Amino acid sequence: MSFKSFQLNLLNLRPWLTLLAVGWLLASLGLGWLVNSLLIIVGLLFLAPIVAFFGFRWWLQRNLVADQCPVCGYEFTGLNDSQLQCPSCGESLLVQNSHFQRFTPEGTIDVTAIEVPAKSLED
Repeated sequence: MSFKSFQLNLLNLRPWLTLLAVGWLLASLGLGWLVNSLLIIVGLLFLAPIVAFFGFRWWLQRNLVADQCPVCGYEFTGLNDSQLQCPSCGESLLVQNSHFQRFTPEGTIDVTAIEVPAKSLED
């Protein structure tokens, strides 16, 4: 290893050595709390986005619902405990208990039609 390559390596380490010297100087003057708080802030700046990413993924897995429209059978996704419209038929839907349900305003009676064969009516 030549002296020139050692000198180039030392130039690459210069900012880190300066930072270490400043930290050591502040600690020796009784300002170690300042160095510690700066290290905590920098650590939080790197840690917060990682925690937020995994937290958002966890929340999305719990609240994202994939189901079929009860009117037309079109399969799509929505957020739990929200109101939305079917992109296929335009029906207003509520997402409750991880299923899509038709949204009916208060006072509306929802009935299910049953097909009755004509032969049974004649009997």
